[in-house]
Amino acid sequence: MPLAFLDTPSGISGDMFLGCLVDSGWPVDDLRSVVSGLRLPRDNWEISAEEVTRGGVRATLVRVDVKEDETHRHLADVGKIIGRSELPASVKQRACSVFRRLAEAEANIHGSTPEQVHFHEVGALDAIIDIVGVCAGLHELNVERLGASALPLGPGWAKSQHGPIPLPAPATLALLAAVDAPTVPAPGEGELVTPTGAALLAELGAFDQPAMRLQRVGYGAGRKQFDWPNVARLWLGYEADEEAGGLDGTPSGALVIIETNIDDMSPELYEPVRRLLLEAGALDVWTTAIGMKKGRPATKISVLAEPGDEPTLAAALLRQTTTLGVRVYPVRRHIAERTFANVDTPYGAVGVKLKRVGGEVVGAKAEFEDCRRLAAAAGAPLPAVYAAAQAAASALVSREAALPAQSGSGEGT
Repeated sequence: MPLAFLDTPSGISGDMFLGCLVDSGWPVDDLRSVVSGLRLPRDNWEISAEEVTRGGVRATLVRVDVKEDETHRHLADVGKIIGRSELPASVKQRACSVFRRLAEAEANIHGSTPEQVHFHEVGALDAIIDIVGVCAGLHELNVERLGASALPLGPGWAKSQHGPIPLPAPATLALLAAVDAPTVPAPGEGELVTPTGAALLAELGAFDQPAMRLQRVGYGAGRKQFDWPNVARLWLGYEADEEAGGLDGTPSGALVIIETNIDDMSPELYEPVRRLLLEAGALDVWTTAIGMKKGRPATKISVLAEPGDEPTLAAALLRQTTTLGVRVYPVRRHIAERTFANVDTPYGAVGVKLKRVGGEVVGAKAEFEDCRRLAAAAGAPLPAVYAAAQAAASALVSREAALPAQSGSGEGT
């Protein structure tokens, strides 16, 4: 199972988390595509990434700069922004869950309800971009479990819409207390853990360090300079007891398939069931047309899942379909490594996912959302833009194949 561990010696914020993801190989152009899909005013935000040094340590600094009048959004307002995007359902659900945690923390502090809370700083565009971006980046890097270290909390004061507030910020403390998060004394004064960073870890992570086979490490930088390296580190790898590393095409551990045959359910219900199963943790869901006794046409629903998710997903199938029983059997899978690059086309730059097996590039696929964005901007047919991008991707594969085989690093170009 793909794992990640977020090491936070200097705390965590939304932009530091994004820096870790980009430094780990998620192209910053993919982050921009995700934000474009939120349909925010294009003139109101700008995202950049640069290599910086913090205390002698190289890291990636992601800057999310926004232009926005003072805006107070409710939880429902943020939900609408996320809901209208075309992100995967699991990414939408995770991002909305992070904001609900923030709303619950603010409500607890101000004696209100999550629905009535006015988001201030955490409802601004930069916070929305940080949270949705982190959820999308973890999804794109195929992270199925996220661990985190103890968080450093120190004294000081910070500015807010309500005036000066003591550090750690009340919302940060409420978020961490809700999940019994471990903390340690900070190396100095200042806001090292922001409410956005605390909410992301409270919702998406578990505060433990998993045993893992380490594949690569991404460094994300904070904007401030301290007397120590102001960086967070994202360790990426696989479970320690799996047979070899998974990222190079070797087995990635035991999974299960949960399946059932159905001949008496309306076809309209299959898609809602598929979405529900994916949101509940399924790795993949598919249907197959089959024939049952007495020649009745039927549909087989198959669910690929982690063994630990079997009870939840089996129960969902029993509750949400007409079936009276499900079958479960173990399987193993092999996973090709994915790295990222950009290619130039007559319409602009397009992100490309490179498939590697044993370090060798064996295929590439242009990012569809990039092609759609460029086609809309140029007023060009989408098939023409996609064909140009795929041709450039194929040329990149050919150039890579001409080089000596080497292990992929996972770093974007």
